[in-house]
Amino acid sequence: MTRKPTTRAKGRPRRAAGMPQGLEAAVAACGERKAVDGVLLDLHQISDATDFFLIVSGTSDTHVRAIADHVITSLQEAGVRPYQVEGLSQGRWVLVDYVDFVVHVFHPALRSFYQLEGLWGDAPKRQLTL
Repeated sequence: MTRKPTTRAKGRPRRAAGMPQGLEAAVAACGERKAVDGVLLDLHQISDATDFFLIVSGTSDTHVRAIADHVITSLQEAGVRPYQVEGLSQGRWVLVDYVDFVVHVFHPALRSFYQLEGLWGDAPKRQLTL
């Protein structure tokens, strides 16, 4: 049996099992901006980097940016700030890292190309109705 480390690669302590603070709000924020094809990957047992990937798509670069920006703003209002944000200015693939979960907002062409769901195929997956 493999034991999980008590700290993550980024030096932040591992949290207790369950949904991380802000994840449900991130899902709701994606829905409020009409994100499509939402999926939640549970990485607890297969990654030390994070516990969940929230993956959604927008329909254009502008839509991708709007979804990601709304997630960031909504969670900041709830007192949850991202550790890091990548790709917001381009709007093709925005990654918002909250340490315990990572939000990926894709343009459909890039989502199809990178196929994160396939790369993390061992992770339990839950389709989301947004």
